[in-house]
Amino acid sequence: MIDAIKGTLIIAGGLFMLLASLGILRLPDLLTRMHATTKAAALGVILVMLAVALHFGDVGVVARSFAIIVFILMTAPVAAHVIGRAGYFVGSKLWSGTVKDELRPNYDPLTHELKSGLETEANARRQPKENDPD
Repeated sequence: MIDAIKGTLIIAGGLFMLLASLGILRLPDLLTRMHATTKAAALGVILVMLAVALHFGDVGVVARSFAIIVFILMTAPVAAHVIGRAGYFVGSKLWSGTVKDELRPNYDPLTHELKSGLETEANARRQPKENDPD
């Protein structure tokens, strides 16, 4: 029974990692590729590490497997966010089907600085409206 669970975990993990690699090849822009690789590859590695922990059953191996799982859960989303944000700042083109770009109103491409939400809100209040008589 344990062998079937281990086999299922390894196959599922391998399939998720295969899906992540297909996402890199097939998806249209950097941000969607980062999404695919972060989610699918992290889940694939976690499933394989669970299979490793079940297979060996040694306390040291199980502890290392769970340490790897925690490390992946903590670092993969942060790394993907940083890489995606850096790609946006250097001018990586967004997919033509992108519906909403929430950074554009807050990002100055000349200085490469982001305005905080409070600054943007305050500037919007200060700017006169077109029909305003003042």
